[in-house]
Amino acid sequence: MKAFISVDLEGMPYVVIPGHLNLKGAQYEEVRKIATKITLVVTDQLHKNGFDKIIIADSHGPMVNLLVDDLPECVEIIRGSLRPTSMVAGVAECDVALFLGYHAKAATENSTFDHTYSGGSVHKILVNGVESSEFLLNAYVAGELNVPVILVAGDRQLLEDDVKTYAPWSETVALKQSYSRLSAKSPSLVKIEKDLRNAVNRAHSNFSEKNVQPLVTKTPVEVKLTLRDTHQADAIALLPFVKRTDALNIEYTTSTMIDAYKTFQALMYISAATSVMLERSR
Repeated sequence: MKAFISVDLEGMPYVVIPGHLNLKGAQYEEVRKIATKITLVVTDQLHKNGFDKIIIADSHGPMVNLLVDDLPECVEIIRGSLRPTSMVAGVAECDVALFLGYHAKAATENSTFDHTYSGGSVHKILVNGVESSEFLLNAYVAGELNVPVILVAGDRQLLEDDVKTYAPWSETVALKQSYSRLSAKSPSLVKIEKDLRNAVNRAHSNFSEKNVQPLVTKTPVEVKLTLRDTHQADAIALLPFVKRTDALNIEYTTSTMIDAYKTFQALMYISAATSVMLERSR
């Protein structure tokens, strides 16, 4: 059996300031160690449950966050960006998926670093009418490839809002309970390790007993995207397959979820480039 793990940082325990989240941040090394330890705990427990290969997708920012010195032999790690299907590149090779360090979608109250894919570009994204978090976007891609998400660990608000609503078969572990965008309460790493190991055991049992299922959205896929600024919509609306419905909103339709996801990635790069161009003109 093969397992896939996607690892983000904002939903990791103790992450509460911007200095935790970027390569030059004052507390970045702390978070790298925490995220690596949590990932290795999950990897070890998966291996004990019979998963002989585990693919880890390092999935935050530049996607080179996890420390690689002590990776076990059963692990392969995907690092760096650009890459196809971004945070879930590699999931097609696996039987199950697990998401670690995941956070709530943009404009969520009481959630540290709430955003959806790009905090500077996205106010809201709807997939077939469902307001989507990164969890939902990634789970839909995995689902189209017939891979169920069997465990999600991260911000409690995401677990309550999205995971329990759309994938109730997934085991969950709350790594933090946020008080605001910049504050949260987290358990000790000792308790987190115990909770994760128990959750992996339950998730494996659920999978073995066929009590899980891929999360699939209908096709064709209609995406409605609300951007942060009009200059981003100005640039994206130049594409012939995009419909602009007002100052900040654009729409497009694709035949598959994977195509919708890849298109969304490309739009985010266009949006970011436009913002950089604007900033350089000051």
